[in-house]
Amino acid sequence: MGRIHIAALTAAIAAAAVLAAREPPTFKVDVRLVRMLATVKDPMGKLVGGLEKSDFRIFDNGVEQQITVFERHTEQPLSIALLVDTSRSTEREKRYELDSISTFVSRLTGEGNPGDTLALFSFNTDVTALTPFTRARGVIKRGLGELRSEGGTALYDAIYLASGELRRRDGRHVVLVVSDGGDTVSRYPFQKALEALHSADAVLYSIVTVPVKGEAGRNLRGENALITLSTWTGGQFFMPTPGASLDEAFAQVIRDLRTQYLLGYYPSNVPPSKERFHQVRLEVNRQRHTVSSRNGYYSGDAGDSRSGR
Repeated sequence: MGRIHIAALTAAIAAAAVLAAREPPTFKVDVRLVRMLATVKDPMGKLVGGLEKSDFRIFDNGVEQQITVFERHTEQPLSIALLVDTSRSTEREKRYELDSISTFVSRLTGEGNPGDTLALFSFNTDVTALTPFTRARGVIKRGLGELRSEGGTALYDAIYLASGELRRRDGRHVVLVVSDGGDTVSRYPFQKALEALHSADAVLYSIVTVPVKGEAGRNLRGENALITLSTWTGGQFFMPTPGASLDEAFAQVIRDLRTQYLLGYYPSNVPPSKERFHQVRLEVNRQRHTVSSRNGYYSGDAGDSRSGR
């Protein structure tokens, strides 16, 4: 190569370096879809289902994102993992729980999207899958008839394992826990259960049945853990007494699931961070309205090729 060509190449490299130095830093666009299920309530606590995409704003680690997927009253099929606590301490309230669960199953399978399904899991010292994901009411009710109260409470293990099953399925993912309190024997800790829920794009609803309102004999630490898991995934926490109050809690879950919004975005211009967890904030442009949705996701698990399916 002649001296002229070498000089020209050197000059070109120097010019490119100067140009690169002048350009502002850019951040990589993540190609994974982050899906968010959300419910909105007005100041009176009534569910709101008629909002538009322009009524919402999403922030990922503080950076506003463009909403690319939006479905109002989404009809994406539901996959519900119903986790029923069968530890020894639940024997007293089991009859009431089974009656309310049976009513819930009948409503779920008798209306809504024909693709909605439910899988029944029991958990005590171990976690047992009693039914596959199905819409067959008889199959689910036969599974309910196999519940036996014994042993400890592997709550976090149940959430972790059920979330793994949900991750393989299309549509919306919900974990519904029916328990009387906290965890006693899980191998997986709270943090792993939370990460599994986020990785599965799953919303957690917790129904904690307590025979008395006083704190004596209750597992307050366990209740606080379920409140956190429910809130951080966009679900709800209920503490009904057996009977009509328990039936109403299940009915409220159904109403929530029938009035969900589905939103999605591809993370863009999010500054790099040493933390795997991305904090996500969903806002609604309605005065004194509240919105419930997931509070974040773990990098590497934001979404997949379902793209809202």
